[in-house]
Amino acid sequence: MSEKRMKFVKLAEGRTQAALEAIRKIGNLSNRRAYEFDESDVKKIVRALRDAASDLERKFGSTSAAEKDVFKL
Repeated sequence: MSEKRMKFVKLAEGRTQAALEAIRKIGNLSNRRAYEFDESDVKKIVRALRDAASDLERKFGSTSAAEKDVFKL
C-alpha cells in the first residue's frame, strides 16, 4: 500500500469515527426530559447535517466545483 493511501485510510477512519460520534451526541439532545426544543430546531440541525453530507459527496465527485463552473463546448 502506498504512503498516500495509508495516510488517507488512517485520517479517513479517525475523522469519520469522530463525525459519527458527534452525530450520536447530537442525537442525545432528543431527550425531552433534559432539553427543550421544537420542530424548527430539529429541521435546522438536520438541514445543516444534510448540507454538509451533500458538500462532502460533491467534493469526492469526479469533477471539482471549479470545473463545474467553467463553460466548455
